[in-house]
Amino acid sequence: MQIPSSRPYDVLVAGEINPDLILSGDVVPRFGQVEQLVDSATLSIGSSSAIFSCGTSRLELKTAFIGVCGDDLFGQFMLEEMTKRQVDVSPVIVDKSGQTGLSVNLNRGNDRAILTLVGCMVSLRADQVPDTLLAKTRHIHVASYFLQTALQPGLPDLFRRARALGLTVSLDPNFDPSGEWRGFDELLSLVDVFLPNEKEALGLTGAVTVEQALAALARKCPTVAVKLGERGAVAARGAETASAEAIKMEVVDTVGAGDSFDGGFLYAWLNGWNLERGLRLAAACGSLSTRSAGGTTGQATLEEALPYVD
Repeated sequence: MQIPSSRPYDVLVAGEINPDLILSGDVVPRFGQVEQLVDSATLSIGSSSAIFSCGTSRLELKTAFIGVCGDDLFGQFMLEEMTKRQVDVSPVIVDKSGQTGLSVNLNRGNDRAILTLVGCMVSLRADQVPDTLLAKTRHIHVASYFLQTALQPGLPDLFRRARALGLTVSLDPNFDPSGEWRGFDELLSLVDVFLPNEKEALGLTGAVTVEQALAALARKCPTVAVKLGERGAVAARGAETASAEAIKMEVVDTVGAGDSFDGGFLYAWLNGWNLERGLRLAAACGSLSTRSAGGTTGQATLEEALPYVD
């Protein structure tokens, strides 16, 4: 689908905003006041939505971000770092009485545990995303649906407003800690591109296999891409299906790999690429993002990703 670009932004991201503190090495805690040494510590851009926005900007999509952060050190860090990556954060709402959240990632290469202070990241409401901002962009993306509890009730109306103004819509649900997966039948009818991972796709559909889950989701949403981690990804657009392998990498950190995948897939989709080629780009972007610590430092440019696509 080739969407003409006559608006200031290609993508508007409505989401959560918080940094990641990534500890790598021997990170399994041992209580009893045992002090243990880790290999590295990195403070970096965190949150699925913010990492995605940096990925699309890295691919030269004009990207704006709206969310809520506190007027504090972590909030200032996030706004400064996102600005360095050419994400327009002017729509971000700074809550002077709020506290910016923080996620501590205990990283063991291919696996990690996450400890999160929620803070302001759950505060954004749909009615805080004005039509005047929507009218400036071609596409709106939402991630971390289950984390963004204040956004959830108004999200169907936000998507309807966006579509009425000519925008297309994408959604990455992220995981539902309750395991109930409520609210998606209505939402998926308003979404153009749906981007779950394998566990999320199986949970949403109750399917036994990825293939069954993909088929079920494709009946509800025009385009679906399911991330399979180191096994790559599969996608469907109507009756058309495609698959792509992940790039073999020496994995340093998997934080944000799925969000970088999403950015690559949306780049291809917004520029009218066919499904298979777009999925290969997404898999390349997701894989390349694991080459360094943090969700954004390894994100690929289009020039870096293209050799793995063609």
